[in-house]
Amino acid sequence: MIIPPYLQPNDKFAIISPSGTMLSERVDGAVRAIEKWGFVPVVSEYCKEEYHAYNVITHSASPENRLADLQWALNDPQVRAILCSRGGYGAVHLLEHLDLDHLSSDPKWLIGFSDISALHAAWHRAGIVSIHSPMAKHLTLYDSNNETNSINYNILTGKNLPTYNEPPHPQNRKGIATATITGGNLAVLMGLLATPFNIIKPGNILFIEDVAEQVYQVQRLLYHLRLAGILPRLAGLIIGQFTKHRGDDTSAMYDMIHDMVAPYDYPVAFNFPIGHVERNVPIVEGTTATLEVNDTNVKLALNY
Repeated sequence: MIIPPYLQPNDKFAIISPSGTMLSERVDGAVRAIEKWGFVPVVSEYCKEEYHAYNVITHSASPENRLADLQWALNDPQVRAILCSRGGYGAVHLLEHLDLDHLSSDPKWLIGFSDISALHAAWHRAGIVSIHSPMAKHLTLYDSNNETNSINYNILTGKNLPTYNEPPHPQNRKGIATATITGGNLAVLMGLLATPFNIIKPGNILFIEDVAEQVYQVQRLLYHLRLAGILPRLAGLIIGQFTKHRGDDTSAMYDMIHDMVAPYDYPVAFNFPIGHVERNVPIVEGTTATLEVNDTNVKLALNY
């Protein structure tokens, strides 16, 4: 996997909205945060627009304009990092049109999560690591020295990759695994299964999160992975946060996932701080990770 060049002071940092529409004040907040980091934020032409499809879906702009913004960020040699303002829905519209050869020849950092999982899949197909991480909202609401923001700055500038130590969970399964780490929003990634953009693969450490998916819907997705022969052959599994489902009963969701993976012997870590929650720690997709789950803690170390 290719590591994009580390950012230098005054490098250009694009802000785009490839999925849902974003509040203008949060884009402005991201601009201020990026300036505090010492980089030059550049807001794309259609970043703050609003576009309605089929009278029910709201995007930041038309598919053509969202693609134009992303392609601009990819083509401008002075842009060294791309922050997606938010998730929502719509990144999948762009995948078949991306010039992945150009991306491979001039790799750039990508930052985002949720629906942006589709773009992480494109980066992964191009052989480039990317950062699964909070976006403009987090940069607006929290100081640049906030844990997540500091970790992102360190990754972007080549200081170090993070190691996370998290408390145990009663449903964890002990073990150690070292493998490539990929993942993101489960529903988005499952929509890419059996396509050239699939990143849920046997032998990987997989991390998953989701929002507003009911327990039975997540179980259906996991059955798909089981029947496809992928779920039994993972190297490890990290269960992030599943929020805004019916009743917000996390225990029911975790009970179901625990039962689904019970037949397998790889390490499993529940309740990891990844997802649509305040503490959503950055994961560098495509790196080598070591997941160690024991009685006292869960350790996740990322390495190039």
